[in-house]
Amino acid sequence: MHIKKGDKVKIIAGKDRRLGPSEVIAVFPKDNRVVVRGRNIVKKHIKGTPGTGRESRIEEVEAPLHASNVLLWSEKLQKPVRTSARWVGAAGAVFATAAEAASSVGGDADQVKKVRYCARSGEIFE
Repeated sequence: MHIKKGDKVKIIAGKDRRLGPSEVIAVFPKDNRVVVRGRNIVKKHIKGTPGTGRESRIEEVEAPLHASNVLLWSEKLQKPVRTSARWVGAAGAVFATAAEAASSVGGDADQVKKVRYCARSGEIFE
């Protein structure tokens, strides 16, 4: 998935697309869905149980969105951006393949780290 918990994202499709960026609070990789704080609010009906004394109520909760409906928010550009997978090698250099990055650190693949990279802004999202 291109989104992780804690990322700042902008919704690009759906009823909340005109609102500003917000934080991802949960990620469901199997379903390819994310939950964004304060967005996609739905009403959930909770049934009460007389034996325990819990009363029936209606709660407003954030519902999951499909991950394709959100984009990462770039603090540098102040707009949503697309990212691609890149590998960081020696001295923080960005490479297109893991093999190139490993060769920059002397062939040690343990020192290579996969990151999300925005070519437009040059930002690296950890």
